[in-house]
Amino acid sequence: MVGLSLALQLSHSLPAGTTITVVESARLPDSPGSEKPTYHPSFDARSTAMSFSSRSIYQQMGLWEGISEWACPIDTIHVSNRGRFGSSLLRCTDYDWPALGYVVENAWLGRFLLHAVRQTRAIELLSPAKVLAVEPVGDLSRLTLSPDNAQPLETALLVVADGAGSSLRESLGVAAAEKLYGQHALVANVAFAQAHTGCAFERFTDQGPLALLPLLPVDGAQNRSALVWTLPRDEADALRECSEGTFLAALQDRFGYRLGRMSNVGERFTYPLSLLQSQEQVRHGIVIMGNAAHSLHPVAGQGFNLALRDVAALAATMAEAVDQNAAPGDLSVLQRYEQRQRDDQAQTIQFSDLLPQLFMRSDPVLGLTRDLALSGLDVLQPLKRQFVRQAAGMAALGAASG
Repeated sequence: MVGLSLALQLSHSLPAGTTITVVESARLPDSPGSEKPTYHPSFDARSTAMSFSSRSIYQQMGLWEGISEWACPIDTIHVSNRGRFGSSLLRCTDYDWPALGYVVENAWLGRFLLHAVRQTRAIELLSPAKVLAVEPVGDLSRLTLSPDNAQPLETALLVVADGAGSSLRESLGVAAAEKLYGQHALVANVAFAQAHTGCAFERFTDQGPLALLPLLPVDGAQNRSALVWTLPRDEADALRECSEGTFLAALQDRFGYRLGRMSNVGERFTYPLSLLQSQEQVRHGIVIMGNAAHSLHPVAGQGFNLALRDVAALAATMAEAVDQNAAPGDLSVLQRYEQRQRDDQAQTIQFSDLLPQLFMRSDPVLGLTRDLALSGLDVLQPLKRQFVRQAAGMAALGAASG
């Protein structure tokens, strides 16, 4: 999703005649032609939380109207600490926004972005294809591709956006530092007796955070939410494999009855949690981006949104370089992009890294401080406004556009 978004952003920002090629190793679904893509959501569909800053970026690209067709608005966010009195309620109406964020099913977002790419003449899509080797040729990079009969590509700028376990990043000799959290995330969709009314819940527990994000209704599940539950590995594995009744009882105990009784849960998945950061993000003619550059704890749903702000910043830097007759792969140009995003990346990564640890510590004095801080957000409106702008990515987006 990051690579497709970048291709579309570059096609929107750079002058006519610029050629953009997307190399994708997976075999992508066939094109429906010029017709608008259709979508039939299922109860088990995986999803992504998109911040208000991401909506703004897609709006500037002329894509949001289509994406929003299957996006569930987050009107409020309820933050609480299990077994403690502190809580806070964040409302979009306090900031004159239509929503604090949105939850979009991955299948729809991917399908819509792929359709938009195929409708953009400046973008060439190679699928299935894979970059086997990269070698410098003057100011360009020459890419050797699979299958074997594929023609080599020469490019002024190579963007590596192939995930946290990026084989291309490794082949370039770019190291990545990984911090293991010793926990797993359990993800699934859950149906409730009561409507979520656009409310997302972030509940901190002694084992880790538990998030429930609002989803659009589907047949047989009008009140559907996406669960992201942080747990020790053994417990995550046990809850993935146990009966539906046992799972719902455990989740109900942890979350409570704010949305009434849980009626059913979809397919459950688990994956290990870690913070991964690439030791380099730019070289001459090369940018590391998305999860290949930084893969975050899912506690605040910041990973994709930070990557999308990186996309917007890189495209803006490329457009400025073209105006100044500079080569897009010039190291000084790419260093300007890196500098542009340095503060946003550092603050977002630190926020996602420290937040779950802060709420898991059992120190009673710290617990009281946390409770007062959560409750104080509802009293100290300027502090609350700044907190929400930071979490929504609007502070960083405003600084970048400024």
